Amino acid sequence: MGVGKSINRVDAIEKVTGTAKYVEDMLPSNALIAKVLHSTIANGIVKSINIEEALKMPGVETILTCFDVPDVLYATSGHPLSLDPNHPDVKDKLILSKRVRYYGDDIAAVVADNALNAQKALEKIVVEYEEYEPLLTPQAAINNKISLHEQCPSNELSRMDFEIKDGEVDFYKGKFSDDPYIAGREDLKGTYFSVPPVHACHIENNSCFAYMEGKKMIVVTCNQVPHTLRRNVAEAIEMPIGDVKIIKPYLGGGFGNKQDTMYEPVAAFLSKKLGGRCVAILLTREETFVNTRTRHGMDIYASVEVDENGKIKRKGLKLNSNGGSYGTHRHSITAYAVTNFFELYPSGEIQIGESSTAYTNLPSAGALRGYGIPQIDFAMESQMDDIAMEKGWDPIDFRKKNIMKLGFRDPFDKFYVKSNGLEECIDKGRELIDWDKKRKEYDQFNKTSKDIKKGVGMAIFCYKTGVYPIQLENAACRMVLNEDGSIQVQIGATELGQGSDTVFAQMASEILTIPESKIHVISTQDTDITPYDSGAYASRQSYVTGGAVKKTALLMKEKIIGKAAAIAKISIDDLTIENENIIIGKTKEIICSIGNVATLINFINDSSQTEHITAETTYTCLSNCFAFGASFVDLEVDVPIGKIKISKIISLNDSGKILNPQLARGQVHGGVAMAVGYAIGEQLLFDSKTGKPLNNNLLDYKIPTSMDIPEMESHFVETYEPTGPYGNKALGEPPLIPQAPAIRNAVLHATGVSIYKLPMSPQNLVHEFIKAGLIEDGRE
Repeated sequence: MGVGKSINRVDAIEKVTGTAKYVEDMLPSNALIAKVLHSTIANGIVKSINIEEALKMPGVETILTCFDVPDVLYATSGHPLSLDPNHPDVKDKLILSKRVRYYGDDIAAVVADNALNAQKALEKIVVEYEEYEPLLTPQAAINNKISLHEQCPSNELSRMDFEIKDGEVDFYKGKFSDDPYIAGREDLKGTYFSVPPVHACHIENNSCFAYMEGKKMIVVTCNQVPHTLRRNVAEAIEMPIGDVKIIKPYLGGGFGNKQDTMYEPVAAFLSKKLGGRCVAILLTREETFVNTRTRHGMDIYASVEVDENGKIKRKGLKLNSNGGSYGTHRHSITAYAVTNFFELYPSGEIQIGESSTAYTNLPSAGALRGYGIPQIDFAMESQMDDIAMEKGWDPIDFRKKNIMKLGFRDPFDKFYVKSNGLEECIDKGRELIDWDKKRKEYDQFNKTSKDIKKGVGMAIFCYKTGVYPIQLENAACRMVLNEDGSIQVQIGATELGQGSDTVFAQMASEILTIPESKIHVISTQDTDITPYDSGAYASRQSYVTGGAVKKTALLMKEKIIGKAAAIAKISIDDLTIENENIIIGKTKEIICSIGNVATLINFINDSSQTEHITAETTYTCLSNCFAFGASFVDLEVDVPIGKIKISKIISLNDSGKILNPQLARGQVHGGVAMAVGYAIGEQLLFDSKTGKPLNNNLLDYKIPTSMDIPEMESHFVETYEPTGPYGNKALGEPPLIPQAPAIRNAVLHATGVSIYKLPMSPQNLVHEFIKAGLIEDGRE
């Protein structure tokens, strides 16, 4: 029982047997189906929409166009409400758009009795556009005469520029520039890195349905932040928050892409228009790729200056981020990335950071596992290896001279590092991969092997747990004691495959001594009855919601012991709980079981004693901490065809106390596999002239299959994080972060060629190998 042990997932049986209910499993048989008409231009205005022929099609109930929706801008971000005027979410979305901002924007919706009839009617709609030039990059968009949003004439959504002096941040206002120099300083010229937009590719497409019961609007959806979603939907459809209910069933993955408000306002507005009838919007895979969220593509100029002893003296960073068509997370992901550059390797002298997020005519970028850190870690860790190679230093030794240490004070969020196992992760990985031996052996091998080259590489990272103090971090938990001594646990934190409900059961068991099999964590959320929680993001759940579970379990324990003491007429100070029994602490004498207390108190014929025992608390997290880790990669490169074959990846993580080793290993394996795709294959492609998506399907968009995943090892360096409820800190996102640069650095060791953009696909690698002279260019 309790934390630190590998127990089976509490939702395992339902998911394995197929009895777990997802959104489409809950869809009523009489539900109407809505299909959304997407724009066929990337930038422009809808001049007119002719729906006459579409209305004549069989089964059509209604057609909604961009000319029929409320002129109410709402935010789509899945953030809790910020009372700080410096951190508001962007309200820039209408239910349907007359102003087209990307190829695929939502301009109309058809509701019919089934999907086929809705699609046939959709094809009868005729649209007239006024078309503008697509602005697909920040360079093209910022300060262009064509503004994508009225409230942002420059198309620069937001920026953050600063200089760090003596550990304090001094903010200033810079300007967008293609100049690689940071803050105009020629001594801080950066190396250019580029990373593309990619997609989460969760197994369940985004979907929702809405209907009304009386005055209540009910939305069933696969969303990670149901309480925040309720606020956004209420604003969009102009209903009081209390009249909107969000139900979240089981989720088939999300990785951040289900954090934002997507099509729930459309479905709810259509239901309202049709008198409360049930309307469903079930996205296709092609729509999920384009009409939800992507990872931000970024252009990064990174500058690092070192002294002759290998100590970093000065650093500079310029980061231009492609935010896409709508603001969603505003500048928060870009800011998260730029600040991380100055945290993992703090320097003693000047540190300058400049960052910009632009509106462009691409699909909206939002949260995706790692929240901007995979992008910056690729640039940062690639540059560290480049410097080490140039200077003739061992990359590991160079890093260890400069990494963040215990006691480091984060200059941005003003907290001190109280646990840090990074150096141990590095040392352990060095030993496990046999670094020193293989670096020498592969150097010798590569001297004589022309086509096949071998390399070992590594990369490290740091990642914050939660988002305090930028945003509110709180969570609530409710527990109800049943007559048999079992417990119902309700939390607003969402289980989306990561195993949080299982860990919450372990946390409650740790305090109450009730086995996890008798702790029933309710895995679905209903905003009418589920306690508030900000939701699933930022690897915060075991850290923040875990604090609420622990606090509530302690209150429940106190209530149980109090009732037992009153019944037995014994001082409460003499009693404790052990193995589901209330005992006298000194003598270990059993007074009664927890179930006895629950039954007696529920049904005792004494109004002064009768009580159905419940406990509910709210936990507000006023702390933050860093998770750390390293990745080591052993691979070979077939140079003529640009093919990478990864032999082994060793992932090492300091996530504080590991609450469930089996689940933790699953998180690592999933994160590493996802990162392999980011490193060597994945990239959303768009026509450079029209902005039309070119590979928004699982045939042309290449994610790794089981045949592509290399041998993996996961290892944990357990530290104790005093701000975590059980000494724990982030694990969900961190394993993905260092894989791309570790693979890149292994390719550097193997070939001597520095790669500056992702993905490291055969086409891109061959191009770089030709430039480096490793492959003869046979073209005339």
